[in-house]
Amino acid sequence: MKYNFDEIIERRGTNSYKWNVAEGELPMWVADMDFKTAPEIRAALQKRLDHGIFGYEDIPDEWYSAYQSWWERRHHFKIEKDWLVFCTGVIPAISTMVRKLSTPAEKVVVQTPVYNIFFNSIVNNGRQPYENRLIYDEKTGRYKVDWEDLEKKLADPQTSLFLLCNPHNPSGEIWTKEALSKIGALCKKYGVTVISDEIHCDITDPGTEYVPFASASEVCKEISVSCIAPTKCFNIAGTHTAAVFAADPFLRHKVWRGLNTDEVAEPNSFAMTAAISAFNEGEEWLEELRKYVAENKKTVREFIMKEIPKVKVMPSDATYLLWLNIGEYGKPSNELAKEIREKTGLYLSAGDIFGGDGENFLRMNTACPRAFIEDGLERLKKALG
Repeated sequence: MKYNFDEIIERRGTNSYKWNVAEGELPMWVADMDFKTAPEIRAALQKRLDHGIFGYEDIPDEWYSAYQSWWERRHHFKIEKDWLVFCTGVIPAISTMVRKLSTPAEKVVVQTPVYNIFFNSIVNNGRQPYENRLIYDEKTGRYKVDWEDLEKKLADPQTSLFLLCNPHNPSGEIWTKEALSKIGALCKKYGVTVISDEIHCDITDPGTEYVPFASASEVCKEISVSCIAPTKCFNIAGTHTAAVFAADPFLRHKVWRGLNTDEVAEPNSFAMTAAISAFNEGEEWLEELRKYVAENKKTVREFIMKEIPKVKVMPSDATYLLWLNIGEYGKPSNELAKEIREKTGLYLSAGDIFGGDGENFLRMNTACPRAFIEDGLERLKKALG
């Protein structure tokens, strides 16, 4: 490999949210990576730093073209320049859209278990999360949509938004074009706008691709706003750089006004540089990262199957996260996660915070050097084996 993903970087003492843990603990929870950002991105940021002046910035044409070329080349979807709007992050954008596209006490459908911060964006803004619980298929170990329940929830006159996670966090499921098209058709039928969080879209296993929601059908494109960013896949979340796009001009105008009203539509001095460099120069690094993470996930599956068979690892085609079924232990995930951490220092995410059947799961972040994976697995075996 050209890039060294085995390198161990000391992150304690760097104000790292992930690594703000006790000495000896191993954090494999929150979704950021323990790899250095691609050297091409670091070089671009260094050049910007060396300029030495960090005043207010406009959004250059290169920013638009970087997103456009990346999505057309890698995801086979053409985004028009005027569809794109800069924002400081996917979650700020979602919170803005919840406020702008719904009214207090209205309902926002989410498919649980799902990224827990979705609930913050809904509840903190005076709306109601409306759970369409995904069905866990014991035979395949995968989730499937409860279509009857979904239509019932969308048909509720109080439902105004559907907040989709595509690909799905925490399970790593890549939704099919057929499933996305069906979601779009149902939302169109009942006048529900779709907000699609696609921040994990570029971290798929080698040989697999995600389907942008807006590409699934003309209806999906018409009724949706998509949230995209280079931050997860290139480990640059701290630069606060993201985008939203909407094909429908009236919907896009509402979103644009909301983002500007909330003052989350202006870049910091490094946001443009990081995004442009990531999409224009980071592809080779990303390809190697995808292979490395896939091997990490394979290592976890094989170890757990052999050494901790009571734990079932859910298949994952996207993200660097693994969803571990610990139902056979008969304890809620928050209790088991606490026991594991107290016994071994291994810090995993308790699944109950994701809603749905999450109390039967733990979430593991595998975006780290192989040595951390091996250490974490031995700790998990010590706690549960």
